[in-house]
Amino acid sequence: MEKFIKNIFIIIVFFNIINTVLFAGNFLNEQKRYSRVRTAIEEKDNIIKNTLKNNNIKLEELNILITAYKEENILEIYAKNKSDSIYKKIASYNIAAKSGILGPKRMEGDLQVPEGFYYIDRFNPASSYYLSLGINYPNESDKKKSNAKRLGGDIFIHGNNVTIGCLPMTDDKIKEIYLYALYSKDNGQNRIPVYIFPFKMNEENINHYQKYYNKSIINFWEN
Repeated sequence: MEKFIKNIFIIIVFFNIINTVLFAGNFLNEQKRYSRVRTAIEEKDNIIKNTLKNNNIKLEELNILITAYKEENILEIYAKNKSDSIYKKIASYNIAAKSGILGPKRMEGDLQVPEGFYYIDRFNPASSYYLSLGINYPNESDKKKSNAKRLGGDIFIHGNNVTIGCLPMTDDKIKEIYLYALYSKDNGQNRIPVYIFPFKMNEENINHYQKYYNKSIINFWEN
């Protein structure tokens, strides 16, 4: 029995290796079927490649992390080579519009932009908002902290400059952000982190906003 299990394990590992070799790059090729992705590559590829080169990051080794700060209206891209242990900030963008107030999203229709630790779970190259990257709201924390029957969903980083709970970046800037995520996904980064904060979480800001928000939200932020 032990030998049988060992053989099964070897077969699984073998097929995983074969899949990695045969299907590497397929996600990128699939996305290139869409005209907006091809346009993004045509217009923004040199910008991305030069940015990575200036930061000693190889395109084929790219992994990214996205952070957003709601009060400051800023979205940042951090990047590293797969083998590196530390990300470095390589790009910063203004968020084009916002809805709701500071604080987490707790129910459908509250207009809130979520706050917390997420990851990209969808790529939409034919979005109603040009290009869009879906995040996995609600996460486990959102589900535990809300009593609402419907928490909502479909939260995206997208083009255009309107929002009802998403992070709009304009059609021009989403091309760059989408490509950073696309190349990272194509490199095997299946869960690209997206961290959304109410504001830059320094002591000065926390002390300032404590005056205006209830204890449950302050506890959430401190946690």
